Amino acid sequence: MTIRIRTATAADAGSLAELAAATFPLACPPHTTAEAIADFIATHLSRGTFDAYLADRARVLLIAEQQQEQDREQPATDAASGSLAVGYTMLVFGEPTDADVAAAIGIRPTVELSKFYTLASIHGTGVSGPLMAATLAAAGERGAAGAWLGVNEENARAIRFYEKNGFAQVGTKHFLVGDRYEDDLVLERRLP
Repeated sequence: MTIRIRTATAADAGSLAELAAATFPLACPPHTTAEAIADFIATHLSRGTFDAYLADRARVLLIAEQQQEQDREQPATDAASGSLAVGYTMLVFGEPTDADVAAAIGIRPTVELSKFYTLASIHGTGVSGPLMAATLAAAGERGAAGAWLGVNEENARAIRFYEKNGFAQVGTKHFLVGDRYEDDLVLERRLP
């Protein structure tokens, strides 16, 4: 599998929204209702939301694409048909607006790793490591000294991955999905 990681552009909003809809449920605790997940996706992960994210200069989104083998008898008609979006990340630069996070993190200037998602079908294939490396490099290039993120306390797989990539717990915060606040761990790491 050949993976290409690049900065997302306005043309990627639709693909990012589809990818977000497929991957957000993977991060939710088992008790999260289908209705709450659907509402969150419609409210926070729509194409219009991604249009706004991509236009926001305080955000950087990266997309990981799996390069598809081309059928020699049927060449691709455009560049987009030769790749499949399999993961994405979103960095949000600036001070955290959540008081619990602001009190917990200790490295400034900071950046939030707001989103880090890959399709379930590619978990364990070696895509996430390079995507994390590219994301942290992008954060450092914009002047951040540290990065932080929130992860649901029940998401053991994600917590292990983040710890493997140098993040450590520094606090907790709450995250609203539907009408229920979930408990998230706040993890932080220094950037190289």
